[in-house]
Amino acid sequence: MIKWADVIHFTNKGNPTPDKRVEKTEEEWKQLLTPEEFQVTRLKGTERSFSSEMCSLFEPGIYECKCCGTLLFDASEKFESGTGWPSFTQPVKENAVGYHADRSHGMIRVEVTCNVCDSHLGHIFPDGPPPSGLRYCINALSLNKVKE
Repeated sequence: MIKWADVIHFTNKGNPTPDKRVEKTEEEWKQLLTPEEFQVTRLKGTERSFSSEMCSLFEPGIYECKCCGTLLFDASEKFESGTGWPSFTQPVKENAVGYHADRSHGMIRVEVTCNVCDSHLGHIFPDGPPPSGLRYCINALSLNKVKE
């Protein structure tokens, strides 16, 4: 189980090695994604809170990266955070998600990305439920829900 101390370690010392890498040019990503998806995933944008019904969906399944299809989160780790974005307590694997210091907008936060294609997913905070205490606050536009 990943804890906040692990997140800080990865942010400062480097992320776990992903199982593979997917790299495309900006033009290739633009051909695969809608303008809104491109803005969020490739340009580190943020969708409006409560703009996706994905926040209130809690049926079983797996969530994958919108850009490369890497499995990122299991619905069993999803919870209602009240923030307006889908929230999870853990990724499916330690090396599925990358962690990066984000000093934009006058704050210090930890950005989370797909560790395979570097797609911007959202941010992580140490205010989630036990036992991990983590809240992965993820843009719905960064995810595809895969039915089980």
